[in-house]
Amino acid sequence: MNRIDNFKSIIDRYKVVFFDAFGVLKNYNGLLPGIERTFAYLEEQQKEYYIVTNDASRSPAQLAESYQIKGLHAITPDHIISSGMLTKDYLDLKVNDGIVAYLGTLDSAHYIDSSGLHTLPVSQVDASNIDKVNALVFLDDEGFNWFEDLNKTVNILRKRPIPVIVANTDHAYPVTKHDVSIAIGGLASMVEKIVGKEFIRFGKPDSQMFMFAYDLLRDQGPISKKDIVMVGDTLQTDILGGNKFGLDTVLVLSGNTQAVDADNRINATGIVPTYICDSAVVEFGELGF
Repeated sequence: MNRIDNFKSIIDRYKVVFFDAFGVLKNYNGLLPGIERTFAYLEEQQKEYYIVTNDASRSPAQLAESYQIKGLHAITPDHIISSGMLTKDYLDLKVNDGIVAYLGTLDSAHYIDSSGLHTLPVSQVDASNIDKVNALVFLDDEGFNWFEDLNKTVNILRKRPIPVIVANTDHAYPVTKHDVSIAIGGLASMVEKIVGKEFIRFGKPDSQMFMFAYDLLRDQGPISKKDIVMVGDTLQTDILGGNKFGLDTVLVLSGNTQAVDADNRINATGIVPTYICDSAVVEFGELGF
């Protein structure tokens, strides 16, 4: 585990960089100051990059737009790999007809709408259509009534032997420097324990997202895992997932993991990044050399 003063040296060592989104490129205040320099340097050095995110709240086009309206134009939809994309692939292969019920916003339902299946918010499942529900997807923690719809979800799953997909495995996300909010992955884990069923998860730390991105790279030409580095702010998702897939990893201290407790968390979890860096912002001038 090496401590790196300037993220520029990370870019110089690899051909491809995988970035987590929240806590790495942006936080509750917006884009990290100076992060546009990182992408300018990546493009100048002709390095490839992907945003590998557990955010299934919006489509890749909408996610890219959220960066572009803030001035980060380098991030386009083809540079975004969301766990929602893997959910769509699963539904295309495994669910042939009927209703896919979901918890989340209308925007998050983009991934299951595009599969050609009939989609329905959990709130609209009732006695007249429950027998047609052939899958249920946890997409986002907003867009539904937690009390009513989580209780309804539990009872749908007690009555229907159907696959349940968790499109965002995050248990929590920071809303200020010191506080977090419960994410959809945390709600899914609670429901999973209540109903006693094992859900299907797409998102870090599971390997499917990394394989999806890796396959895209191999379609473009020869590539090795040694050429790729994963950058994230959370040990249990970004760093564990990258380590399991065989990638070098960078823990940045700009999000979920703060400098004051990084060493304690690493020691407690046993999840060890290849590098630690304050942030993913490239520095030039006196600070850069």
